[in-house]
Amino acid sequence: MKKILVLGAGLVSRPMVRYLLDIPGFEVWVATRTVSKAQDLVGKHERGRAIPLLVDDESALSRLVSDTDIAVSLLPYTYHVKVAGHCLEFRKPLVTTSYVSDAMRALDAPAKSAGVILLNEMGLDPGIDHMSAMRVIHGVKQNRGRVTSFMSYCGGLPAPEANDNPLGYKFSWSPKGVVMAGRNDARYLKDGEEVSVPGAELFGHHWPLKVADGFEFEAYPNRNSLPYIQLYGLEGARTMLRGTLRNPGWCETLKAIADLGILKDDRVRPGIAGLTPAAWLRQYVPGTAKLRSDAAAKVKLAETHPVLDRFQWLGMFDEKPVGIEQGSNLDILAKLMLDRMAYKPGERDMVVLHHEFVAEYPGNRTEKLYSTLIDFGVPGGDSAMARTVSLPAAIAVRLILQGQLKLTGVHIPVLPELYNPVLDELARLGIVCRERTETAA
Repeated sequence: MKKILVLGAGLVSRPMVRYLLDIPGFEVWVATRTVSKAQDLVGKHERGRAIPLLVDDESALSRLVSDTDIAVSLLPYTYHVKVAGHCLEFRKPLVTTSYVSDAMRALDAPAKSAGVILLNEMGLDPGIDHMSAMRVIHGVKQNRGRVTSFMSYCGGLPAPEANDNPLGYKFSWSPKGVVMAGRNDARYLKDGEEVSVPGAELFGHHWPLKVADGFEFEAYPNRNSLPYIQLYGLEGARTMLRGTLRNPGWCETLKAIADLGILKDDRVRPGIAGLTPAAWLRQYVPGTAKLRSDAAAKVKLAETHPVLDRFQWLGMFDEKPVGIEQGSNLDILAKLMLDRMAYKPGERDMVVLHHEFVAEYPGNRTEKLYSTLIDFGVPGGDSAMARTVSLPAAIAVRLILQGQLKLTGVHIPVLPELYNPVLDELARLGIVCRERTETAA
């Protein structure tokens, strides 16, 4: 019996746990602070165990890692290196869905010495984005071509029938994480020129994008795209862009929120249980007129602009207390959003991952290639976000434990021996990247 330690029982854990419990010979231990959440995941399955764990309890964590055959960390990324240290001590492989940090990357040589793999970025973005891109890129190279332009976009959104609020968004993962991501600087390469976008201007830098099945979104750059030129083996490419997708209206609204000065001030505010959104906003909006009028002046928009209607809808002008004891501006904004932008029972979410390539071949032949994944959640069941984040990691666990993946060191899924079996199994599960090719003029 192979024992799998799953650390964390959050929003994306369920599809992974169920997938692994369906495999004969696998036992799944779910360890988390709130053991009732782990119990909900394993149910009464004879090969499932729910274990209480405070991840800062080093001795308990060490004991669990030593007693199992592989660890999966679905904890916040700040804990991954700690878990990896225990995995190296007991020569156990590790799988995460998070970006590789510098501290994790530094464990490459120790992992090789220990003969184990520390496999990261095995989710959706990062994860399926790498795998689906590399399958196309390697295919182009095998046909003696080279990719000269690569643009990749990803977004988790409400399905069309659930898209019923003015911001066109609902939360399938951490609201604060969504808000924090709106402060990041961005860099990318476009037609041979490097473009830098300061975090404060991020949402002012967006454009419309049409993808398969008639969907049209807003796209904006996601962090620093330049390292992916080397990572994907695209030296000489003139365009490299990784972006985020949202429904129309999101970017101009978040740009106005950023212009208020709210996003850059992340001081923790104690004793704010009685603070109202209106009083909070007034700290950033000077003037003596109505708050809506002064807010419109601050962000240089007409008082009748739809952005001010969205502020109103979010409750930013309300006199009712926010309802949190302490927190930063990001916590306050996230609370206002989550109160109004959570999925209702039975609603579906949607995940969209879309790549666009330009490939040049001998004989002056040029092609445009597309790879698009559109996946929907199951009403009353798993969200598309949960499926696409946790199932790639679950498949990797199976490959490692069944001896089909023998790599050692720190890895992400950009090698064929990693991405081919994972993408093939995802397709069997109904998560399919559809590819098409056009001959360019």
